Amino acid sequence: MTSTSAIRKPALLATAAIAFALVTSGAPAKEKPKEHANTPSAAYEPSMNTLSQIKVEIPGRKPDDPVMTADEYQQANEIYFERCAGCHGVLRKGATGKPLTTDITRENGYEYLRDFITYGSPAGMPNWGTSGQLSEKQVDMMARYLLLDPAPPPEFGMAEMKKTWKVIVPPEKRPTKKMNDIDIDNLFSVTLRDTGQIALIDGKSYQIKTVIKTGYAVHISRISASGRYLYVIGRDAKVTMVDLWMNPPAPVAEVKIGTEARSVETSKFKGWEDKYAIAGAYWPPQYVIMDGNTLEPLKVESTRGMIYDTQEYHPEPRVASIVASHFKPEFVVNVKETGKVLMVDYSDIKNLKTTEIEAERFLHDGGFDRTGRYFLVAANARNKVAVIDTKEDKLVKVIETGGVKPHPGRGANIIHPKYGPVWVTSHLGDETVSLIGTDPVNHPQYAWKVVETLEGLGGGSLFVKSHPGSNHLYVDAPLNPDAEISGSVAVFNIDQLDQENPQPTVLPIAEWAGIPEGQPRVVQGEFNQAGNEIWFSVWNKKALTSAIVVVDDKTLKLKHVIKDKRLVTPTGKFNVYNTRKDIY
Repeated sequence: MTSTSAIRKPALLATAAIAFALVTSGAPAKEKPKEHANTPSAAYEPSMNTLSQIKVEIPGRKPDDPVMTADEYQQANEIYFERCAGCHGVLRKGATGKPLTTDITRENGYEYLRDFITYGSPAGMPNWGTSGQLSEKQVDMMARYLLLDPAPPPEFGMAEMKKTWKVIVPPEKRPTKKMNDIDIDNLFSVTLRDTGQIALIDGKSYQIKTVIKTGYAVHISRISASGRYLYVIGRDAKVTMVDLWMNPPAPVAEVKIGTEARSVETSKFKGWEDKYAIAGAYWPPQYVIMDGNTLEPLKVESTRGMIYDTQEYHPEPRVASIVASHFKPEFVVNVKETGKVLMVDYSDIKNLKTTEIEAERFLHDGGFDRTGRYFLVAANARNKVAVIDTKEDKLVKVIETGGVKPHPGRGANIIHPKYGPVWVTSHLGDETVSLIGTDPVNHPQYAWKVVETLEGLGGGSLFVKSHPGSNHLYVDAPLNPDAEISGSVAVFNIDQLDQENPQPTVLPIAEWAGIPEGQPRVVQGEFNQAGNEIWFSVWNKKALTSAIVVVDDKTLKLKHVIKDKRLVTPTGKFNVYNTRKDIY
């Protein structure tokens, strides 16, 4: 264990804004900016990898269109979806980044576009050319591509979904009791990002029980209310349903709900357990309600509509995170570009009722407070967190977090020695860790305010984590460019948070993993069911060794290292009990 003093300074120097704009006002494009976003943080954008594989044709050309071959257009389209669409939108209408429609790009012209792509901008646009991530030829191609109209990807409706829907093991042929000796509540579903798989790892023995093929770049795992079924969704919008009672656990149903997706959840309200599943897509912009036992798609709802504040139509509002209310038979669906939270009543999906809550742009991820009543979701491009009362179905408050690009994951709930219950988020763009009061009953003077700001290791943090049985708050920084920082985790003693300028202990997780090659990044702590140990993914390149490091929460000492040739690029980990009960 080390202190933060040795690594805090480079951490602060290394932080940078995430990419916001390609065409902006400011310094002339041909002048290379003194500071540009050429960091892992700048590269962390919701790339549309699966959309990039779709074959498209050049839209109808106009007389003044630049010359571009069909092959060049396809190559440029792939680059755009993998590197640009996350900020600027599938149809280039703008999202967290500026619009790149032809009325704008043609006015600025080819040279302007070429130079901005090459050099980037101080506002956060990565310097794709000078960093070497795009060749001079590719930069030229992208500049010409942006002068042409975008080619919209195909829609993906009920007919297309039904063609992908498979019931591998019908409900009547599944076990009537648990057929294995696995302690399911202490099982971990671990994303093996680059192999399109998940590993199910026993929380006591640390043994991999099975590896299951799922979809491309699995994003999250969620658990049915009963704890029997595991649902995973990949970026390719494939939902896989795994029966944890089988020996070994295996997929029993699957379906694709679009072309790009990130979120899946199940019904949790009493009387509706395991009844429905829901998944949200990036493209097409929609969510799909499915049968909870078979994944049969039952209802498709578009999220296209008006932006909450400008009242302008947006053609592709992506569905970000989805959670299930504990107070009503409702799904909480967060829509990025329109800034709306949709409270979807699933008690009658034929006559669907939705309460639309105006929150903030651009909604991303979030989690419940410890009571399960209030949902806090990051509008990370605007450095805010919106608080939703899921009992009353209304917005409580929009809070400035004080940091750059909050990225809480599900956040962390702790009891602060001075401020009482607080919910915590870290940030992608700087070292800030913000603590927000969440108790309007017993601590009303602190409720829905940033009551304390801590300093983590630096920008590039993705997740914070704690547990009701823990006295610690863990903060990662996997996207920080400094290898020592990205391989470490900051740990705050909760009892000491009322002291002036509390300092964390730094755990050298990557060093403990004993991986000699690459720059392994430590990401996403996840507690076991008991809350006495926390697991971290040591995420290396696909061809190099990765690992999972288990830390004793009481002593902050290394407890175990899980290494296995099947553990390829492990990232997210989801303990069955904690995920099912929304414990974080």
